[in-house]
Amino acid sequence: MHNAKIVVGLDIGTTKVCAIVGRYNEFGKVDVLGMGKADSHGVSRGVVSNINKTVEAIKKAVEDAAEKSGVDIRQVHVGIAGQHIRSLQHRGIITRSDVDKEIDMRDLEKLEADMHKLAIAPGDAILHVLPQEYMVDNEPGIKDPVGMSGVRLEGNFHVITASINAAKNIYKCVDMGGLETLNLILEPLASAEAVLSREEMEAGVVLVDIGGGTTDIAIFHEGIIRHTAVIPYGGNVITEDIREGCNVMRDHAELLKIKFGSALAEETKQNEIITIPGLRGREPKEIGVRNLARIIQARIEEIFELVYCEIKNSGLEKKLIGGVVITGGGAQLKHLTHLVEYITGLDARIGYPNEHLAKGMVEEVKSPMYATAIGLLIKGLKSNDKDDKNVQPSGQSKKPKDRAEAIDDTMNRENKNFLDKIKNIVQDWLRSDSDFEDYK
Repeated sequence: MHNAKIVVGLDIGTTKVCAIVGRYNEFGKVDVLGMGKADSHGVSRGVVSNINKTVEAIKKAVEDAAEKSGVDIRQVHVGIAGQHIRSLQHRGIITRSDVDKEIDMRDLEKLEADMHKLAIAPGDAILHVLPQEYMVDNEPGIKDPVGMSGVRLEGNFHVITASINAAKNIYKCVDMGGLETLNLILEPLASAEAVLSREEMEAGVVLVDIGGGTTDIAIFHEGIIRHTAVIPYGGNVITEDIREGCNVMRDHAELLKIKFGSALAEETKQNEIITIPGLRGREPKEIGVRNLARIIQARIEEIFELVYCEIKNSGLEKKLIGGVVITGGGAQLKHLTHLVEYITGLDARIGYPNEHLAKGMVEEVKSPMYATAIGLLIKGLKSNDKDDKNVQPSGQSKKPKDRAEAIDDTMNRENKNFLDKIKNIVQDWLRSDSDFEDYK
């Protein structure tokens, strides 16, 4: 094994922490070498709420993945999500002084660099700046203006921001777990990498990732992310509804949801009964499958009505030929696609992270609940790939970058700047906090 080519994706979720180790095989598919997971008790709605518990879960998941893969894990690509994620659309303008020269990548990079001067909410930092389209001398709808002539260059950008404190806590947990964070990646972008095809992104598609604490939304059109949002409801809220509605323990509620749950009450049998054991010699409890489905359906309807509001807010409701792709742990509910199609009026399917995976790999990671972790792994592998391409043998000239490669490089630089800022804050924090002397 060539360790330089091996990458680790670390998904720090509300219900689980998952580490997946992998590399590209000779056919360009992702070969999963090992996977480790641990129950997450220190994360609430996608945000770290208990440092020590999160560190314990990270250590357990990474040790498990290292043992199964035989790889010494030191660096990871980590996801970030939560209600603190914000997105906004902004337009940048530059006036070119040298009109005799054609527009080149330096002009686009200058336009993107100007986005970092935006005034954003205190305590937030820009995580990603994603180009949408360009306008040259009032000519709109240009995807790639490189090589064109013009004086006035404008660009529309999708700007994604994250809370510095939320990122700081993620970085601190990873650092205290004895690991280095190479990239901090927006989780819906990672999930999309794992479950969406290029054709779907071009046609227009809504990715809905139903996690334990939140539901993440990413809308793509013409191959570019156009809208992102986070809904503060996920699978844990459904479990709590079952616990209260059926008057059972939380563990029993979770098992009822997983084994017998359905998103459509009408698709269940009228008189089917589930019996669960009583506590300490008490009588067993009987729960109707249809009543259970009614509880689940009510909450799923609420979540997807909010999803539909975000679809309408994006202005792309009539352009989403690819429909809705549902992934995450919550996507495993029976009859979910039928209900989603009824609420949104769009075609729906479940997103499995199978397309990029090699045959014969760990069967368990093909579940939608591992889409984010697989996506983080793929993002890390692509990042490695670009680094390799940028290293040229002596005496050879470097091949000019196309627009896609240059945009990816710019995003990597932005991510590095964001990460460096967080690292400096955390290192100052660790130096000043006597409670963490052992981790210096």
